[in-house]
Amino acid sequence: MKSSFEVEHRLGYRILWWILAIALISGVVVSSVQVVLDARRVSNDLNYQATQTIAMVEDAATQAVFSIDSELAQQVVDGLFAIEAVHLARIVHPDGEPLGHRQRPLQETAFRPVTDPIFESDRPFRTHLVRNTDTGTVYGYLEVHYDTAPAARTWLDRATVTFASGVATALILGMVLYFVFHLLLTRPLLRIVQSVKQVDPDHPDDRLVGIPAGHGRDELGLWVNATNNLLVAIGDSQKRHREAEDRVSRLSRYDQLTGLPSRETFMELLERDIRESQKRNRLLSLMVCGIDDFKSVNEQCGFRTGDLILQTVADRLTSRLGSTRFTIARLGSDQFVVVEKGLRDGFQAADTAERVLACLGEPMMVEDQSVAMSATIGIAMFPSDTDKADRLLQSAEQTMTLAKQNGHAHFQFYVASIDQEIRDRKQMEKDLAQALVNREFHLVYQPQINLESKRVIGAEALLRWEHPSRGFVPPDDFIPVAEANGSIVEIGQWVLEQACAQAAHWAAEGTPLRIAVNLSAVQLRQDSIVTDILDTLRRHSIPAGRLELEVTETSFMTNLSDAVAKLHRLNQAGINIAVDDFGTGYSSLTYLKQMPVQHLKIDKQFIRDLLVNEDDTRIANTIIDLGKSLNLSVVAEGVETAEQEYYLTQRGCKLAQGYYFSKPLQPRDFETFVQDFHQQFVESNV
Repeated sequence: MKSSFEVEHRLGYRILWWILAIALISGVVVSSVQVVLDARRVSNDLNYQATQTIAMVEDAATQAVFSIDSELAQQVVDGLFAIEAVHLARIVHPDGEPLGHRQRPLQETAFRPVTDPIFESDRPFRTHLVRNTDTGTVYGYLEVHYDTAPAARTWLDRATVTFASGVATALILGMVLYFVFHLLLTRPLLRIVQSVKQVDPDHPDDRLVGIPAGHGRDELGLWVNATNNLLVAIGDSQKRHREAEDRVSRLSRYDQLTGLPSRETFMELLERDIRESQKRNRLLSLMVCGIDDFKSVNEQCGFRTGDLILQTVADRLTSRLGSTRFTIARLGSDQFVVVEKGLRDGFQAADTAERVLACLGEPMMVEDQSVAMSATIGIAMFPSDTDKADRLLQSAEQTMTLAKQNGHAHFQFYVASIDQEIRDRKQMEKDLAQALVNREFHLVYQPQINLESKRVIGAEALLRWEHPSRGFVPPDDFIPVAEANGSIVEIGQWVLEQACAQAAHWAAEGTPLRIAVNLSAVQLRQDSIVTDILDTLRRHSIPAGRLELEVTETSFMTNLSDAVAKLHRLNQAGINIAVDDFGTGYSSLTYLKQMPVQHLKIDKQFIRDLLVNEDDTRIANTIIDLGKSLNLSVVAEGVETAEQEYYLTQRGCKLAQGYYFSKPLQPRDFETFVQDFHQQFVESNV
C-alpha cells in the first residue's frame, strides 16, 4: 500500500523539529547556567560590598561606642543610609542597648517572590567593635541589614536578557544548521525521491535517477550510481523475462510456420473485431481461403515445398492486405482466413476476394521452380449472416467447402441471393468495361417544350445501353455501378461528345437547339472536368450557351466549395446550369444561393400525381413559386396529360418535358418530331 508523501512525513521536517527542540533545550540550559552563575556573583558582590562598607565605618563606630558618643554613633548610622541597599543600621552596646539606630522599610517590588528565595529579602551583617590596642575587649556591635532588592533588580534584568539572547541564539544557530543540512542533504534527497518516482516499473532502465548537482563524488552520488546500476540490471532482467514470455506466447498463439495467428488466437481477434463493428454500426466480412489441390502439391513436390508455398501465401496476404482494416490468420493445413472491417456493402468484400484470388494466382518461385496455384474462397457477412464469431467462421468454412465442389479459383457468399447479386454486379462491371469499346451505348433525346410559345427549345440527351445478350439495360441499373467503379467518367465524356456532335449537326441543318447533358457527381469531382467540357465545346464549335449541364442536389454535397467553384467557372464561360430532380434531395436554399443555377427541374414523381395528390401538388407549386422568386426557370419533368400541361402553364411553369409531348427519340425521329410539333402549332393558330 502506497503511503502518501505528506509534509509531516518528510525527514527534513522531522530533523527541523529535532534541531529546534535540542537548540531550545540547549539555549535554556546554557542560559540557566549563566543566570545561576550571575546570581552567585551578585550574591558575592553584595557580601563584598557590605564588608567594604562596614570596614569604612568600623573605626568611627568603635570610637563612638568607646566614647559612648550617641551623636557620633547616630552620624555613622545616618551615613550608612546613603547607600540605597541599607535598610537597617545600628550601633549597640554589648548589653544590647542601642547607641545609634535607623531603619527604613524593604522596597516593595513585584519580583520579590522570585528573587527573595535566591538572595533572601535582606542580609544581616554584624561586626565586633574593638580597639586595636585592646583586641580582647568588645566595646559594642555594628549591625547592618542590606535590602537585596536593588541588586536583585539588576540581576533579574540581566538574567532576562541573558536567557532570551541565549535561547534566541540557540534557535538561530539551529535554523542555520537546518538550512545547511537542507541544502546539503534534504533537498538532494527530495530530488532523488522525485526522480525515483518517475521511474517506470515496467521499464526501469528507460529513465534513470538523476544525480543532484554538486553531489557527483560524494555519498549521494555513489548511492544514485548504485541505484541506477540496479535499475539497469532489473530492466535487463525484465526485458529477458518479457522476451521469454513473448516467445512462449508466440509459440502457443501463432502458427510456427507462417507467423500468422493460430485458430485460437484468431477467434479472440474475431470477437474483438465483431464488437468494434457493432459499436461503429459497420459491416464485416470473413473470408476462408482454401488452396486448391494442395494435397497433390505435397505429394508431387514434397512437404518442404508445400511449407514454402504456405509461407509465400502468408507473405502475399500480409503484404497485400497489411492495413489495420484486415485481420489475417492460418486456420490449419491449407486454409487461411481474412477478416475485413468497416465495409459499406458486400461489393467491397467481393472486390477484396478478387484481389486475394489474383495475388494467390500469380506463379510462385519455389526452390528454382515455378508453381502455379489457385484458391477458392467462402465469404460470410456480419451481421446479416450471423452475429456470433464461431457461427460466422463455420458459415464461411462451409461455404468454401461447397464452393470447391462447384469448381476452383472463385469465391462464393454464404447467402445464395447475396452471392447472385454480387456476381451480377461483378458481371455488369465487366460488361460496362467493354460497352464503349463494343459500341453498345447510344443516345436518345427528349424534347423540352416552352409552354408559353409552344416551341421546342431544347433536348435532354439520355444514355441507353443495348446489351448483346441481356438486351435493354435500364439506366437506373447500370449508372450507379458505373459511378461506383469510376467508369462513369469515361462514359460521361463519351455522352458529352455525342451530344455536342448532334447539337452541331442540328445547328448546321438550321435547327439550333439547346442540348442538356447530365453531369455525374463523380465527373464533377475530377480536377480536369472544366477543361474537358470547354475543350469538347471548342472541338464541335458549339456556343457555350447552347449547352446545359444538369446536376443533382447530392452531387455537390461531399465538397460544396470545390463543386461550386467549378460550376461558376463553367457558368462564366456561358454554360447553363440546371438542378435536376429538385425536391428529392436536401433542397437547401443555401446551395441555390451559392450555385450559378438558371433552371430548376421538378422531379417527375411530383408531376405524375399532380392534381391527384394534394402533397405533390403543393410541392410542385412551391418549387414553381421558388423559381419565380429566385428568377429561375422551372422545368417540369414527366408531363403525361393535357391537364398537367394546362395546370403547369397556368401556374407559370415555363418549360416542360414528358411523354405527353414525346418519349425520348432517336436523332432522326427527333428531327421529324420537331417539324411536326411546330407545324401542328402553326395550324392550330391558323
